[in-house]
Amino acid sequence: MAQASQERRIDQFFSGPGARADDWRSLVEAAKSWSAGSTDRASFEELLSQVAVIEEFHAYPGSRLMAELRERAAASDTVGLLALTTRISQALNTRSFRQHAGDWDVHPDAEAEMPELLPPGFGETTTRRPYFETLVVTGLPAASWSHLAAEWRKLRRSVDAFVHEPVFVGSFEDAFCAAMLNPDLGAVVVNEGFGLRSRHDAPVLRALMASMDQKETSDSALALAKTLKRIRPELDIYLVSNRNVEELAGNPEANVARRIFYSVEELLELHLAILEGVQDRYETPFFDNLKKYAQRPIGTFHALPIARGKSVFRSDWIRDMGEFYGPNLFLAESSATTGGLDSLLEPTGNIKRAQDKAARAFGADQVYFVTNGTSTSNKMAVQALLSPGDIVIVDRNCHKSHHYGMVLSGAQPLYVEAFPMTEYSMYGAVPLKTIKQALLNLKAENRLNRVKMVDLTNCTFDGHIYNTRRVMEECLAIKPDLIFLWDEAWFGFARFSPFLRPRTAMGAAHDIEAWMNDPKSIETYEKHRASLGDNPSNETLLNTRLLPDPRQIRLRVYQTNSTHKSMSAIRQGSMLFVKDVDFHTVEAQFKEAVFTHASTSPNQQLIASLDVARRQMELEGYGLVANAIEIAFAIRKAVASNSLISKYFSVLGADKMVPAEYRSSGFTDYLAQGANWSQVLRSLKEDEFCLDPTRLTLVCGTAAFDGTQFKGLLATRYGIQVNKTSRNSVLIQSNINNTRSDVAHLIRVLAEICSEVECDLAQGGANAIKAFDARVKSLMTDVPDLPNFSHFHDGFRGDAGEKTNEGDIRSGFFAAYDAAGCEYIRLNDPEIDRRLKNGPDLVSASFVIPYPPGFPIMVPGQVITQETIDFMRKLDVKEIHGYNAVQGLKLVHPEALAKFGDRRPPAARFRPAAE
Repeated sequence: MAQASQERRIDQFFSGPGARADDWRSLVEAAKSWSAGSTDRASFEELLSQVAVIEEFHAYPGSRLMAELRERAAASDTVGLLALTTRISQALNTRSFRQHAGDWDVHPDAEAEMPELLPPGFGETTTRRPYFETLVVTGLPAASWSHLAAEWRKLRRSVDAFVHEPVFVGSFEDAFCAAMLNPDLGAVVVNEGFGLRSRHDAPVLRALMASMDQKETSDSALALAKTLKRIRPELDIYLVSNRNVEELAGNPEANVARRIFYSVEELLELHLAILEGVQDRYETPFFDNLKKYAQRPIGTFHALPIARGKSVFRSDWIRDMGEFYGPNLFLAESSATTGGLDSLLEPTGNIKRAQDKAARAFGADQVYFVTNGTSTSNKMAVQALLSPGDIVIVDRNCHKSHHYGMVLSGAQPLYVEAFPMTEYSMYGAVPLKTIKQALLNLKAENRLNRVKMVDLTNCTFDGHIYNTRRVMEECLAIKPDLIFLWDEAWFGFARFSPFLRPRTAMGAAHDIEAWMNDPKSIETYEKHRASLGDNPSNETLLNTRLLPDPRQIRLRVYQTNSTHKSMSAIRQGSMLFVKDVDFHTVEAQFKEAVFTHASTSPNQQLIASLDVARRQMELEGYGLVANAIEIAFAIRKAVASNSLISKYFSVLGADKMVPAEYRSSGFTDYLAQGANWSQVLRSLKEDEFCLDPTRLTLVCGTAAFDGTQFKGLLATRYGIQVNKTSRNSVLIQSNINNTRSDVAHLIRVLAEICSEVECDLAQGGANAIKAFDARVKSLMTDVPDLPNFSHFHDGFRGDAGEKTNEGDIRSGFFAAYDAAGCEYIRLNDPEIDRRLKNGPDLVSASFVIPYPPGFPIMVPGQVITQETIDFMRKLDVKEIHGYNAVQGLKLVHPEALAKFGDRRPPAARFRPAAE
């Protein structure tokens, strides 16, 4: 039973820190049962042997304490056994072993120190040294590892900034599994002479190897280093060789290693190199300088009275703000860019160094820190990369900042539609065929040269993740110099998951680059080209998995990232990542975009938080993201397994969120019967769209709540905050901040709400049930159809062709500035219906964005259709940006439209087929 439980946890889903804690709690319960006489030694020892396999990949509790557990079990010392398992479990939960040497000792448990329950920083007066573990791969026998560990500990010095414990393994497979299972690793030392296979024949290890397609093993230290760097790129790797280290060091592939050592002749140097490597990641150039600046005596004669805090702390009226935030906030404020600080507009010092470190951490060539949110990052990228008249293939449902960016740049959006999920009043993502069709249509009209960019959201608000590599490769096969802008505002954390990383823009760009540089890629491409024939039809190109010519690709990838949305940055902290082989041609334009959008008075604390967020994710992001995923699985399981909650609420699986045609793997849901982790990985690798596991769409319409209503109930009555809603659902996100206690609170609240629904229905009788059913029907069945983008009015079509619908959104936007040229018509005015039937066209003069669902159902210059009006009339949301219910729809007046005319040749004039 215990074995099945463990296999299920790790084989189905990734084993984060919570799973390990659960295993130890199970061991404590088994010890209690044995002590109480309800089970026997054999049952305990079976569970202990399974836990021991995983514990070999962690420094604590270590071989001495594990041996002591086995000895107490063999002696049937159930009292001592229970005390020791409890002590180890508590030390793991509180992480006290990182600071208390006594936790590692074998001693009478009465002498053990009580663990500290509060996290470091609450009331502490002593300095703590951060703790990490170093994986040591060695060919020496396991019997010598305890002695080796003791030798490693002798290297510690009181002046060391960090404490690290060694974890020894003796094979390629065990090294791989340790890197996957141990989030505390900070460095890896690979000696030659290790074996291939694990010394354990545990199913969990086989499952982990299969999960990352690790079918091959090698006794080459370099091969192992490359494998570990693939799954954990943030780790420092050190190679130790007994052979010709000069030759190894000259091998370009050896750049995966931070340093190469000859044998073990300089063990102290290796220890110091490991500490230096961690220090390099720990260093936060801007934050470190800001702390120093705050401690200096500064006379401020610049325009920032709040700096140094004297205007606050000397005031009888606003001193409470100072007491609330504390003095450091004000001591660290300045409008100066000297004295150890730097300029965000022209970074040359510590901000530049902080951005360089962020580039390393996130796999980019360059990084820009942005203090106005990803709305600004998006506008900066669009402005810097696009010129008036450029065509951009863009998701109509993207964030409004992209639309406004095109207004600023004068680029012409060619809107492509995401697949609809009408039942839940939301859109998914844009099918690849739709994007390819737009490119092929432009190519057929000889306008492919004007297409500059593909602009998509990954992942979407509701968790749809593109197959980013496939999208870029197939688009580059049609136009090899396309620029890609991926809005990953909600997906920044994914860099630190080996499963999600390939679906990020930077991860996919890295994989494409590696493929381009592989000599075999040309042969692969030539075979592909031959299979297509000399003149493949558009239908063939549309329905074939295309490969680009690796000799022609210009890899130009940009990714925006709301760091504050998934990492420990202050609100509005964003980063813009660049991996562009032609960046030198647009770097000056980026500088101008920074000057245009960035404040000349950026918030120092916000910049510092971006610096610190990078540090945290490089040093512990792997474990934090694993825990966030595990938290999400816990919520899914708790909702589905509770008979009362599942009666009224449900979390949508991939089968409800992604149409089957985009799920070639056949994956349906994390909780589906027989689902396992290998199926999840197959979906992540193969499917056109998959779901971010940390984002959960909780359907509340089946409990007779609309999304806005339920969001308000959770916030005002229970103190639970959620972000996004739809007509009949709310979006729940797990992140690096969440704990299992948060899950328990959410589940308790849902159970309470369900109990109240049951009570109201029971007490209200037939009428209450009838009203409830009608409300559910209105939310879940009588939903409005989602309107697609119609087309731009001919006056805003420019020189567009017959097959594509791009338009001059800039002219449409500024047409609204002519007050006399605009008109207002109320939504329910019969004039709307008359003009829809008989004309003249209704042309929007503004963006109209209902929240929810949060996408623009009208953009400037767009012709309004019946389906858009029907959708708006059925909306029951209170917040609609760009629409004033009292005045009505803001439209470009027909007389004003006349001056725009139709600026295209008659043969190119556009009318939808439906008209």
